[in-house]
Amino acid sequence: MSNEIGDAYSLRAPEYVERFGSMDAVHPEDREFVETWARSIAPRGIVIDAGCGPGQWTSFLVELGLSARGIDLVPEFIERAQRTYPGIDFATGSLNALEVPDESLDAVLAWFSVIHHEPADIQIPLQEFRRALHPGGTLLIGFFEGPVVEPFAHAVAPAYRWPVDALSKELRSAGFEVDTAQVRRSPGERPQAALVARFRQIH
Repeated sequence: MSNEIGDAYSLRAPEYVERFGSMDAVHPEDREFVETWARSIAPRGIVIDAGCGPGQWTSFLVELGLSARGIDLVPEFIERAQRTYPGIDFATGSLNALEVPDESLDAVLAWFSVIHHEPADIQIPLQEFRRALHPGGTLLIGFFEGPVVEPFAHAVAPAYRWPVDALSKELRSAGFEVDTAQVRRSPGERPQAALVARFRQIH
């Protein structure tokens, strides 16, 4: 995510936190999908919430028994997360460079955090997630779903919607195998989807 996108979120951070900054704002189907994925990870598994926003999902993962750390490009989100969840590790950082050793993570959560990456650049964070995960590690990625890859006027900054098949193809190109997919179309909301993908090293 570029500095321009980060600046756009910084300008609207209080509004974003008020609308989306707690688990109460999460659709029950999304919460169940993420919880099922989280419970499949080894106890005390090491997870990065990549693009954690105000930290509610990171806290949720910790409550489920995982060793979760949140990173986000927006300092205002990180400051809020540190105040709200003082026992959890949060830091400013980029999805494109997680600053962890190779194959050191059990899982990555990227919940609507790659939506602002242009299609030509989507491999940058996906390859970085793959680098950080050990073989067998999993990625859960949430995104806006649509019939074709196309930009749309997101409230904060331009974003992209993806067909499940198209993003699955990008994941396979990055070294993942898609295990599970969910598509949710709720009245009054843009269609949303989530994929669970596993890094399977080929020898």
